[in-house]
Amino acid sequence: MAQNNPSDRWVPVPEQVGERLRQCGRPTPLHRAHQLEKHLGTAARIYLKREDVLPTGSFKLNTAIAQAFYAAQEGRTTLVTETGAGQWGMSVALAAKMFGLEAEIYMVRCSLEQKPYRRHYMELLGARVRPSPSPRTEMGRRILERFPDHPGSLGTAISDAIQHALDKPSAAYLSGSGMTHVYLHQTLLGLEVEAQLGEIHGEALGVAGRGDHLIACSGGGSNLCGLIGPHLRARADGADLRLLAAESTAAPRLTAGTYTYGRADLGGFTPEVLGYSMGEDFVPPPVHVGGLRNHHSSAIVSLLRREGVLDAVAFEQRTALEAGRLLLETEGLLLAPEASHAVAAALEVVAKADAQNLEPVVVVLASGSGHLDLQGYHEVLRDA
Repeated sequence: MAQNNPSDRWVPVPEQVGERLRQCGRPTPLHRAHQLEKHLGTAARIYLKREDVLPTGSFKLNTAIAQAFYAAQEGRTTLVTETGAGQWGMSVALAAKMFGLEAEIYMVRCSLEQKPYRRHYMELLGARVRPSPSPRTEMGRRILERFPDHPGSLGTAISDAIQHALDKPSAAYLSGSGMTHVYLHQTLLGLEVEAQLGEIHGEALGVAGRGDHLIACSGGGSNLCGLIGPHLRARADGADLRLLAAESTAAPRLTAGTYTYGRADLGGFTPEVLGYSMGEDFVPPPVHVGGLRNHHSSAIVSLLRREGVLDAVAFEQRTALEAGRLLLETEGLLLAPEASHAVAAALEVVAKADAQNLEPVVVVLASGSGHLDLQGYHEVLRDA
């Protein structure tokens, strides 16, 4: 809880957490997308922050390891959480094993059906994985009574996980996104980018008139805030730096939502926060971007958007996956469908920069690997 409202600007990383993060491959590479630039014929410099190279295939390990460490320090024996596309669940399963803990994971039902190999990974590490809505919890049973074929959402999974944790005193509920302490742990992303670009160019992002961009997809907002957070002060001090969130048209909170109070879950366990929302009764369609199927955006992301600090764009699933395929064809990198939304946004940014004769530095957060999302790519693009 203290990390949700830290009094100091810098928070030390515990030695055991730092050791585990280095073991998993931090810092991750900053990859210059030369072949994509060549294909586009652009003068822009496009970089990919390669979180897909981590053992669980995503940036989620940064906070999973930290939260598992603190839970173990408190004497908890079980980690309980929700997961959308499964990458957060995989990270919690691995982090639990690192610290000798058990893991109970509620995975959004449609994602569980679409991505069975993520379930297999979690179970290989000893985690118990349940579909959400789940008949195990009171909230899950209520939803299933009304909607027996409910595809699930992050809202249902959060409710299932929190209710399970409340019923088990030895358990700790872990949040994968939306909370300040999660964003704090993820600032490793932006700090590494800052240091890596400094080594490459010898200058910071935000050179006047260049049109530099930081781009990430936005579901719960943790990879986005982790990337842009360390750069907010420079932007406030006048750096010419644009911050861009890429979301799904399946849940377009930042681009089409209402700024209002709402909860992250359907069971009413989470506090009401002010943010962009599609409404708590909103059920996003079962698209292949489980990590972006949120009905309510976090308070921090929403405030940045409302104050004009953060821009946002939304993409149809097909457009995003076509961008992901282009990256595979040019750079040999297959990213998760969620991350491909950020790639689609980068393609638009670069096209506009070329039309204006600008030569920006564009950093895209490659938040996750797409190797366990091939079924989604196949189903969406097979006729293209």
